[in-house]
Amino acid sequence: MADSGSTHFTVTSLPGAELRQVSVSELDNNCYLLTDTSTGAQLLIDAADDAPALLRMVEHGSPGDDGGRLDLVVTTHQHWDHHRALRDVVEATGARTAAGEEDADALPVPVDDRLRHGDKVRAGDLVLDVVHLRGHTPGSVALAWKDGDGLVHLFAGDSLFPGGPGRTTRREDFESLMADLEARVFTLPDETRVYPGHGKGTTLGAERPHLQEWRERGW
Repeated sequence: MADSGSTHFTVTSLPGAELRQVSVSELDNNCYLLTDTSTGAQLLIDAADDAPALLRMVEHGSPGDDGGRLDLVVTTHQHWDHHRALRDVVEATGARTAAGEEDADALPVPVDDRLRHGDKVRAGDLVLDVVHLRGHTPGSVALAWKDGDGLVHLFAGDSLFPGGPGRTTRREDFESLMADLEARVFTLPDETRVYPGHGKGTTLGAERPHLQEWRERGW
């Protein structure tokens, strides 16, 4: 399925929600929109770039006379390529903003909700758990949502990809990220679907056998 503009997005029906995904920018940033099918509430993860495309996706998910409902925008981390459209999207929709506490001050708009590990974010009846993953940036967060059938969907930002953890520049940051991934992410079931900040998704079951390999290579 696609929008009516030049940027295409996919739509996936899940138990209790619809998930829309679009890739924007020259860096192939993934932006994810969860729509609560019972209330029409919507949550956008990473307003990375191309505000017009993101706003078309919002309107497609929850159409209305005001151009579409958007309740919350969560920014997974402070890197510039993940928030280039944040100001325009927030100004157009009036959505609240949320980000990891340690990264919030680096964003181009005031952050309403400063997230810590174990917090929950909500949009309508959707409740997502906040997972703080320290290493790619100090305040990187992932969001874990369990659908109506019990399957977990993990929106990982740039902290986990097919084939390894997100980029780190210091050994201590790599060790921190690996420790958090093992303690806070890989405790979830193998069937957990992982939606990264760039490129294709994966599952925890596909990545779990490689944890020791990642540690040995150091990235």
